[in-house]
This record gives sequence, structure tokens and C-alpha cells, in this order.
Amino acid sequence: MPFPAIFAVTGLWQLLALTLVVAVGAAGSAALARKHHADPAPLPDSVFWDVFAGVAVVAPAVLLGALASPAAGLMLAAVAIASAVASFRWTPAFLCRQRMRQDGRRATAEYAAAAARHGEVLARWQRYELDPALCIDYPQLSDARHPETSALFKAMRRAELLRPVAGRGGSAGPGGPTRADGPSYSDAVARLETALAEAERSAGALGQPRLSPGSAQ
Repeated sequence: MPFPAIFAVTGLWQLLALTLVVAVGAAGSAALARKHHADPAPLPDSVFWDVFAGVAVVAPAVLLGALASPAAGLMLAAVAIASAVASFRWTPAFLCRQRMRQDGRRATAEYAAAAARHGEVLARWQRYELDPALCIDYPQLSDARHPETSALFKAMRRAELLRPVAGRGGSAGPGGPTRADGPSYSDAVARLETALAEAERSAGALGQPRLSPGSAQ
């Protein structure tokens, strides 16, 4: 039966509506099945139910078109197959981009938290450099000849080196500041916190009140 006759029987808008239902149903079912199949810990029979749900949506639409016109039914079946195949093929790339966006948002949040802690540690140490009374009471915290203070300065340099800044060993991409490899900036800040606590303990200054980052100015 020629296409004008198909449109005369089913109506153009009805055929377009059935085509949309078939395409979305088949593509969605294939995408979910591919996603759950790749899941390291999928729910029991999740792939089966994904396929079943797709068939439950697509089959009635194809059958409805076939009852009105065999040619329309064949066309809808072809749309369903093409949509399912395309979705099944492209879903991994879509999921990969989705994971990359999630990793970028997570890296941005981790960087912001680590940067805040880094600033607090530096402000805490600067008291011993900028406050004359503390400089006199705790000179060891400025003297790199002491092992704990030397370790503190090394931890400071390491944390600063690992701070993700565009153009200096890191990158600030769409997902925020990240590093491609190497030690974590957050881990370096944690080691800096430990090093400062050890240096303060060795100098007898561990009981000093901790000031806010702005108080060292």
C-alpha cells in the first residue's frame, strides 16, 4: 500500500504519534538495559524488566499501526529496531560523559574543601611569623633546623605544589580544578595539618588558640 494511502487510513498525526511512542520506548528500554547490564552490582533481573517494559510500550503501538495498515506496522517496527540499536550503541558514550560530569563536580567540591583547610592552616602558622610575642615565645616554629619545623616547611611546599592551578601542573577545566594524576591535593593538606600539629607540639605551642584565616592579617 503506498504511503498516501497509509496516511489516509491512519492519519498523519496518528502515525507521527505512534512513531514517537515507538522510538522513545525502544530507545529508552535499550538505554536502561545497557546501563543496568554494565552496572557492577545490578538489581536482580533488571535487564529483563527493562526489555519487558520496552516491549510493553512498543508492541501495542506497532500492532495498532499494523491493524490500520501493514505498511505502517512495518515502518513502526523498523523505527523500533533502529531506535533500539542506536540507543544501545550510543548509551556507553552518554554514560561516560555523565560520569565525567559527576567526577568533575565531585573534584570541584573536594578542591574547595581542601583549599579552605589549606588557608586555615597557613593562617594558623602565620601567627608565629607575624605576631612578635609568638615569635619570641616559639622561635622553633620558624627555625628549619628543628626536624618537626623542617617537616612542616616541606609539607607546606608539597601542598602548594599540588594546589591545582591552571598553568602550573594542574588544570581548571569545566568540572573545576583537577589534577590528572599524582598525589591528592586534599591528602597533601591533611599531611600539612598533621605536620603543623607536630611542630606546635614539639615547640610547646599546641595549646595556643586557633585564629580564623582573617585574623593573621
